[in-house]
Amino acid sequence: MDALPDFELVRPQTLDALIAVRAAHPQSSLLGGGTDLIVNIRRGIVAPNLLIETNGVKELHAILANVQELAIGAAVTLTELAAHPDVVRHFPAVAQAGAHIAGPTQRHMGTVGGNLCLDTRCIFYNQSEWWRDANRHCLKTTGTVCHVAPKSRGVCFATFSGDLAPALLILDAQVDIAGPAGRRTLPLADLYIGYARQDEPVTESRGDGKFYLALRPGEIVTAVRARNTPGLRSAYDKIRIRRSIEYPVTGVAVALRRDGDTLADLRVAFTGTNPRPVRLAGTEDLCGGRLDARVFAGLDGLVRDQIMAMKTTFTPGHYRRRVAGVLARRLVQRLFEAPG
Repeated sequence: MDALPDFELVRPQTLDALIAVRAAHPQSSLLGGGTDLIVNIRRGIVAPNLLIETNGVKELHAILANVQELAIGAAVTLTELAAHPDVVRHFPAVAQAGAHIAGPTQRHMGTVGGNLCLDTRCIFYNQSEWWRDANRHCLKTTGTVCHVAPKSRGVCFATFSGDLAPALLILDAQVDIAGPAGRRTLPLADLYIGYARQDEPVTESRGDGKFYLALRPGEIVTAVRARNTPGLRSAYDKIRIRRSIEYPVTGVAVALRRDGDTLADLRVAFTGTNPRPVRLAGTEDLCGGRLDARVFAGLDGLVRDQIMAMKTTFTPGHYRRRVAGVLARRLVQRLFEAPG
């Protein structure tokens, strides 16, 4: 990695001041923990001339968690989230996802907002400047070809690998967003637009690995919210090459509700596989009966249809998709058989 280049750092103390600075400097970057941003700056992937630190804004540090609802400010650290007793008690998948991220040092610095808006990753993108230059760069930087899929006709397949998103997607979470035009709230699923479809153009609602967030110019995520569902059991787990300081080969969040011997509700979401976190569509069709081979075969089919098999990491794409299915089945079995 190269030494850090020169840049300015501002530390606004209110959300209004933060938004004003962001609007005045559209090429700036937000700095929470910096665990991903600073690495990308040193690799020459991004070169902002101004960093806006978010940690001085008090309202971004709030956590509310009880039996009914969850609200997490964007500047809450991953360590704070994972250790919060009411998050652990009432929203275990969220606490487990936070505890699975990188290593203790990164969790101590990294923030919820940073993990939700994590830059997409690829073996052709997350490299040094000289490496990317020797390989004629890629579509996500200054190149003209996605090296993962050279015939993709201008579509980037870099993958999203934040751990918190799938754990919150299975809870139907929403995100609060603030920007120059005011504040708005949208479903968390709508924040991620990395569909990477070759048969449709990139728009504000349908993007790829390069255009993967639905944030408008100057907007920032301020908080994420979710409500609890009585009787819902949830968990998160992931597979990674090393057990710490590693992005997931795949991460899986599962939530289900059991009514006697009947699977009454099932929700499954993935990270590390597609240019967006994916909550499987069609799991409701697997509910209404016993947890049996039919359910697991149906789950495998949904994974095959919706989880991408592109090689964007050092592991083969087909291996990642197979691991995703195995990990999902294990979590479903474990949660269904857990004592009520």
